[in-house]
Amino acid sequence: MHMIEAVRRTGVTIEADRTIRDAAVLMEQAGIGAVVVLDAGRPVGIVTDRDLVRRALARDVPADARIDSAMSAPLITIDAEADLHDAYAIFRSNGVRRLAVTRGDELAGMITVDDLLIDLAADLADLARPVTGEAIFGQHDGTLPAAT
Repeated sequence: MHMIEAVRRTGVTIEADRTIRDAAVLMEQAGIGAVVVLDAGRPVGIVTDRDLVRRALARDVPADARIDSAMSAPLITIDAEADLHDAYAIFRSNGVRRLAVTRGDELAGMITVDDLLIDLAADLADLARPVTGEAIFGQHDGTLPAAT
């Protein structure tokens, strides 16, 4: 499966020269925990709700400071056509919970650890259905045709 097939939501973006307050309001309005920071239309970083607390609020950074002062950079990305399993390796090796899915220099969406866990749980539930049936109802062999 390609990454783009697993993307549940488009990425929400903000320009690098916007303020910390702008990012917080945007995140609240969109009901999300992260925004991708753009510089001249190219994704260059990410700001999470945790970044806002640790890099801005806890350090008394003014709310009208530029959002790029609180972003994590460089942005960790994965190509939209990459195999979904490549995302597991990137998550493991980088210790992040969100990946920007890109096509060239453009943001195509976001994928999160939560998205992968939801997909994995659904796949496991599908696999478990026949096993559960056997465990609860016992093995049912089909009837054999009568010998003639």
